[in-house]
Amino acid sequence: MRPIIGITACNRTVGSEIAQAVMNRYAMSAMRYGDVGALLIPALPDLMDAAEVVERLDAVMLTGSPSNIEASRYGDDEGFGPYDNARDEMSLGVVRRMIDVGKPVFGICRGFQEINVALGGTLRRDVSANDELLRHHSPEESDLAVMFDHFHDVELTSGGMLAKATGKKRMTVNSVHFQGASRLAESLAVEAVAPDGIVEAFSARPNGVPLLAVQWHPEWQTEKNGDSQAFFRLLGQAARGEL
Repeated sequence: MRPIIGITACNRTVGSEIAQAVMNRYAMSAMRYGDVGALLIPALPDLMDAAEVVERLDAVMLTGSPSNIEASRYGDDEGFGPYDNARDEMSLGVVRRMIDVGKPVFGICRGFQEINVALGGTLRRDVSANDELLRHHSPEESDLAVMFDHFHDVELTSGGMLAKATGKKRMTVNSVHFQGASRLAESLAVEAVAPDGIVEAFSARPNGVPLLAVQWHPEWQTEKNGDSQAFFRLLGQAARGEL
């Protein structure tokens, strides 16, 4: 049987109700290119503890989301929404518990930020607020296609997971984030950096198992991008204990 990964969900309004939601592109890319099965992790911490989840999983992937992490969780007194506090609670708990039991953790966009915060890092809010800086997000009024058509290069760390997996020193990535890492958690190693110095990917091996997160969106049109496929192959290898 294939390994099973957990994929974090968000609280999203569908019609007049709140639903647990994950865009298909996350699950489909992970399952297809990682060759894994998947279960969704609901952001319902009042009804389920992270410890109940991780014992049933071989790895976890934390997804992107329209919501931001509530600022007080990384020691800031100011931030901007929308927020999803239930997702914060579940995702941060899952990250810490997965590391405690020695299972792989992967993250995309908000998931990148969640891992950094869970391990003691902080976030910044200005990565797209100043025209004098590299803009990491297209204009807010952009539709989905235009938003994901916003790119910049990143420099890969020599000898890192991504450099080894892609055989490259530099990659072009989509850029769809308003927030980013400010102080990286001490246990994390830089995997990729944008031209303005913003950390765009990091890795670690807590308790000897792989952890990898990227600020960009490899799940967007993965079939057209070999570098994105390599990210999900790493996820599958990690879930199978091959990485």
